[in-house]
Amino acid sequence: MIRQLTLSVLLTALPAHALSQDRDNTRHSGGEASHWSYELGAGTDNRSKGASKSGNDPYVFGEVQWNAASGFYADLEFETIDSSGSYVETEVEAGWQYSALGFDFDTSASHKWRVGAVAGHDDAAWEYQFDIIKDLGAVDTRLRVEHSPDGLGSTQAWTWVEGRVRFPLADRLKGSATLGRREQDGSPDYTGWNVGAAYALTKITSLDLRWHGTDADDEGRQYEDALVASVVVIF
Repeated sequence: MIRQLTLSVLLTALPAHALSQDRDNTRHSGGEASHWSYELGAGTDNRSKGASKSGNDPYVFGEVQWNAASGFYADLEFETIDSSGSYVETEVEAGWQYSALGFDFDTSASHKWRVGAVAGHDDAAWEYQFDIIKDLGAVDTRLRVEHSPDGLGSTQAWTWVEGRVRFPLADRLKGSATLGRREQDGSPDYTGWNVGAAYALTKITSLDLRWHGTDADDEGRQYEDALVASVVVIF
């Protein structure tokens, strides 16, 4: 049911009103000069949708992105993982950010590969993402829908729907909370969440401390609660 509903939202919303990693994509609105951006970072655990991708161990990640003045963008990413015999996951992504009806939208398609995965494991997958973003004064909100028709490893089709709210706590300090639901074939269905804060150490460097949890602790260590610290540099 959740998959049918969210796919319907995607199909109806994407063509209309085109007027202009829990990691969060940088938002680039149309009209800005075209430019390149770069991102490097590390964390105590690679958490995605509440679950660990690095076996609860530290990881590093990086990204290079081209941002066009029209709002289109493309990027190449990597992150270290520990899954299916692979220790590196790469991704190529293309998307479009635009505004309409008082909202900001971000839609993208990406292709992922797990380098050196054990023979017989599904080491590549297409994923599709759609964000609806709304600023409410100092608070910003986001609804995100992600879907893959055939996921990585043993996971087949899956859908993730999450809501996030982010708010200022102090100068250069922002708090946020995220709640999401993942339904998938070949792997457990679960609800995931995180709450934490990010501090802008410098103009290009941010520190993040966040508590991640799921309701699927009995499915393995990757679903257990964890406090995760990370640092990211964007330039």
